[in-house]
Amino acid sequence: MLLTPFAVAAAASQLCGDASRFRFAVVPVAVDPLDFVTAAAPFSASARYLETPDGMRVGSVGTAWRIVAGGQRRFERLETQWAERPSLPAEAKLLIGFSFAADGGSAEEWHGFAPAELTLPSVAVMDEGGRRLLVAAVPPGAEVDGLVWLLRNLDAAEPPRVPGYGDHSVHSVPSGPVWCAAVEEAIEAIRTGSLHKVVLARSVVVRTEMGIDPFEVVHHLRQRSPYCHVYGWQIGDTALVGASPELLVGVRGDQVRTNPLAGTARRGDSDEEDRTVGEALLASDKDRSEHALVVDDIVARLRPLTGRLVVPHTPSLRRIATVQHLSTEIKGTMADGVSLLRLLDHLHPTPAVGGTPRTEAMAFIDKMEGMDRGWYSGGIGWVGPGGDGDVAVALRCGLLTGHTARLYAGNGIVAESEPEAELVETRWKFGPLFNLLTAT
Repeated sequence: MLLTPFAVAAAASQLCGDASRFRFAVVPVAVDPLDFVTAAAPFSASARYLETPDGMRVGSVGTAWRIVAGGQRRFERLETQWAERPSLPAEAKLLIGFSFAADGGSAEEWHGFAPAELTLPSVAVMDEGGRRLLVAAVPPGAEVDGLVWLLRNLDAAEPPRVPGYGDHSVHSVPSGPVWCAAVEEAIEAIRTGSLHKVVLARSVVVRTEMGIDPFEVVHHLRQRSPYCHVYGWQIGDTALVGASPELLVGVRGDQVRTNPLAGTARRGDSDEEDRTVGEALLASDKDRSEHALVVDDIVARLRPLTGRLVVPHTPSLRRIATVQHLSTEIKGTMADGVSLLRLLDHLHPTPAVGGTPRTEAMAFIDKMEGMDRGWYSGGIGWVGPGGDGDVAVALRCGLLTGHTARLYAGNGIVAESEPEAELVETRWKFGPLFNLLTAT
């Protein structure tokens, strides 16, 4: 039994109340959030896991309350519906996910993933600062018995398998030469002045001999990707999993923080080489210029919404598993009436995933990219009842269905870009997930 009889009984007791209203249970538990979602996911149509660099972790299944929106003002529409949310316990977390494009992914593989959604799970296990809680929610008119049965009958999942899913095949969408040709067109558009920067993405499809368990992959990603936002979002038989280094927006009270990354180099094979590569990245005019385009755009979008902004004069290095990035952490104080959802309306998509000018870059991506990004380079995160939350850019990710994984990576293209070098850089970004899936 994964949960103790005492915890199940306590949850059942708290959920027995007026069936015409939302009912909640908040119970201390000892179970790990990822262990919980791994064990419970097979019994639910939806399951989600999120881990932030500051140590907040939540694993959840089911849906007690959900709002969705699409179109150019989708976050504004979410905020309007947010006002109608049930009265939630302070410990509750709503999970947010959204696509890159305002109208969502249209390809078959993205079926069920809304353009933007906020979800209150039926049951979640959360770990904040070592304090673990089970939070369950039952909407008006719903029965409690099924949820209690699930909690009572969960058994610990099998330990995760060693990475590697047997024989596999790999192909690129679009192919490397086709993608490089698109990069050449982007460089020409930038040099003629219609664009300053544009981000072009590509995907790699990996088909494996063995079925891929998404939360098993999440387990390995969190071991290999410290200080990242690690996530798994499963709807039906499909799951988006990843480990993103980039915070789109974080809110605590009236304080806002964002951490754009732009400008990339590989990791070195030794500490000395790693430092040398990082120093070259910091000194690169091409990468510093690309990074400045992103920072300047974000600052311009934040200024009308903030009373004070702190912006470092120079970027620092952010090192993760296979690459290192130029990084600038921007902090500010929000103006009255500004919320996390309103910030998303103004910030997404930043030039780190779209380009600048925004309208021209989005049109170029739509014309030239040759694939459906879906939620890749959109966002995934959490929002609390009081409005605090963190949303990461959905990067370094893959969409998993059965024996197939579609991995996504993209690069910022500027006038000094070289197509073949940009292609190699995407391979570095594929690395963490690709190496897991193709290990032998």
